[in-house]
Amino acid sequence: MSAQAFEFDGPHGYRLAGRLELPDGQSRGWAILAHCFTCGKDSLAASRVARALAAHGIGVLRFDFAGLGNSGGNFADTTFAADVDDLVAAGNAMTRDGKPPSILVGHSLGGAAVLIETHGEAEVLLAGRPFVVRKSFVDDLACHNLESRIAGLRTPLLVLHSPLDSTVGIENAARIFAAAKHPKSFISLDDADHLLTRRADADYAAAMISTWASRYLISQFE
Repeated sequence: MSAQAFEFDGPHGYRLAGRLELPDGQSRGWAILAHCFTCGKDSLAASRVARALAAHGIGVLRFDFAGLGNSGGNFADTTFAADVDDLVAAGNAMTRDGKPPSILVGHSLGGAAVLIETHGEAEVLLAGRPFVVRKSFVDDLACHNLESRIAGLRTPLLVLHSPLDSTVGIENAARIFAAAKHPKSFISLDDADHLLTRRADADYAAAMISTWASRYLISQFE
């Protein structure tokens, strides 16, 4: 396996920094990995999941959302819609580069919303780092009916969640799973923490995603 830098233009006038994890030989498919809230493309979970997929023959782009890591933009100005726009831009950039993605892997969104509901903005400590999060981010989230979007996906979906996650409750994963249409799968991450900071937990999640995705890539490409 090998890796290379992959930068592309974001939709709002900034550059987004990414990293392509490339499999040995011809790729069986391409994926985009959207890191957890404030984490960045080089977090333990993002890097290990991407490399595990590459080891299974799936090329992966992991990139920093606006205002994080090496990407341009101001994190405090971000919204859920802006993050979606960044993902679309990533997919378009990969397609132009001859690597059209067929898999999207996402990790969380963060649990800071309750801290900023009654104020214009707040500085919150996430993963040991301070970030300014504005109420506009939460307000934007309320504009998106995720359950109806999930119900309309009509594409295979895998949900992974730890029942002991103290950041995002298991009921959130249950709602996603209930809204989705088959084929869908649910895997419990046992006692893993929200950020998958233990190497064994990140490895397990990566192995499960790789194995699950391989089934659908076989039916699509072979």
